[in-house]
Amino acid sequence: MIIAQELESQPDISPDVIFPPSDLYSDEPTVETELHLRQIILLFKCLEWLWKDRTDFYAAGNLTIYYSPHQKKSEFFRGPDFFVVLGTERKTPKSWVVWEEDGKYPNFILEILSPSTANTDREYKKELYQNTFRTPDYFWFDPYTLEFAGFYLTNGKYQPLEPNEKGHLWSQQLGLYLGVYEGLLRYFTPGGELVPTPEESAAEETRKTAIQTRRAEQETERAEFAARKAERLAAKLRELNIDTDTI
Repeated sequence: MIIAQELESQPDISPDVIFPPSDLYSDEPTVETELHLRQIILLFKCLEWLWKDRTDFYAAGNLTIYYSPHQKKSEFFRGPDFFVVLGTERKTPKSWVVWEEDGKYPNFILEILSPSTANTDREYKKELYQNTFRTPDYFWFDPYTLEFAGFYLTNGKYQPLEPNEKGHLWSQQLGLYLGVYEGLLRYFTPGGELVPTPEESAAEETRKTAIQTRRAEQETERAEFAARKAERLAAKLRELNIDTDTI
């Protein structure tokens, strides 16, 4: 979506200019549709859940990235729909200010297409992320048409990713596949397993616990049945004056 702007480069500033504070607020409008919002939240919470034990990454959606070479909030900013920065720390900044983050740009970017932004995402943003951000992995996805594409940076140019037999695309930066599942973009492990949401993970644990409980109950029922059967047999033998201890 078009959610930021580039202004013409300003003349070099004098060394005594006071730079803006690092906690610049994000300047992004709300997402276009509920489906766009659901997609962003889904990608965010699945990755956070999968990497819950990691502290070396930052993931965000619909958040402004300020990247002015003059360290100005008023120029050169862009708000990807979803992005991941590696080799950093888990935190909750108001925006991502490149000059305050050791010059780090996203390692992974996903744009969610819409009729009003599709051409920009396919052309202008692709060129920006390739030439300026130098982002290694760039993907886009349309939750309505299910158009899905991915690119990896090699020799300074984006090359299209080839889907595997399931139609999934590999993100080298995330170490995960991405693919369409039930109408939305999801992560898949290198082995092809769906990366669950926290809710799906909890439901699966509940299901497994229920299965284990039922199996334990069945084992108890079988043991009790066997004990009753043995007791009936012993009683019958006693009726016949047969000493069960000698059998």
